[in-house]
Amino acid sequence: MRQLDALKSPRFTQISTYGRLPICEELVNVKAVFLGIPFDDATTYRPGARFGPSAIRQGSRLLRPYNQFVDIHPFDTLNMCDAGDVNAIPGYIEDSMRIIEEEVSKINAIPFIAGGDHSITLPVLRAMYKTYGKVNLVHLDSHYDFWDSYWGKKYTHGTWLRRALEEGLLKEVVQMGIRGSLYSKDDIEDSKRLKIKSFTIRDLKYKLEEVKKQLPSGKTYVSIDIDVVDPAFAPGTGTPEVGGLTSFDILEIVRSFKFDIIGFDVVEVSPPYDVSEITSMLAANILYEGMSVLAKSTTP
Repeated sequence: MRQLDALKSPRFTQISTYGRLPICEELVNVKAVFLGIPFDDATTYRPGARFGPSAIRQGSRLLRPYNQFVDIHPFDTLNMCDAGDVNAIPGYIEDSMRIIEEEVSKINAIPFIAGGDHSITLPVLRAMYKTYGKVNLVHLDSHYDFWDSYWGKKYTHGTWLRRALEEGLLKEVVQMGIRGSLYSKDDIEDSKRLKIKSFTIRDLKYKLEEVKKQLPSGKTYVSIDIDVVDPAFAPGTGTPEVGGLTSFDILEIVRSFKFDIIGFDVVEVSPPYDVSEITSMLAANILYEGMSVLAKSTTP
């Protein structure tokens, strides 16, 4: 029987739950939680990702308790609950980052996070560092996200990775799915200078097994920008790029993860640009597969 029933903390807001999970009250024997971070002030093109967490909860309604492909009941195995949404402050990026870091740091369980734009990953990694020290990062995205600034600003959804590296939060970083046009060839050289293992969409399509061999071992945070998926399958995002993964591709990649997951996010789901909820449903399923992989790793 689950011991988790009602959320009483004023730090969070709650409308519905992911996968019909109970609402977190006390994190007793809870191994993982779902958490929303509805913040999108760091976007540089189409906004709307602040509505991602509620849409992903809505898109999770058809998720069932048993994952036949991983052979696990993830929710029961992890004794999961929904911890609601962090109360980010619209219009105040650095204040919101401080709040996100503080709230994630208080969760004594592995977070599965729905963004929000990709800037939210920086304060989450700061929280991970407090618990684990430096961690590995597996980053699926169509963009590098390690630019130094946008319009002279250091904190955007395209600069979070460089800030995380500058702050010494990360060990090994592996990027997958990079594609689309660039500002300069220097972007490719920056990947080498920053000691990031970057793999393009062609690498995933034609040399996937070789790429998998480059994935890190040990404690690893997973960050997935939904735009790594082709907009034919995930149109509801802020910076779409053509020629991406299919829905099947991304689910199979997540199912193949063998490392020690200590956190997982899916970001940049923008419901105003979605069609028939297909992006939010995909995001919900990506998180479900990540939960299943974690659950499987905790069973004999």
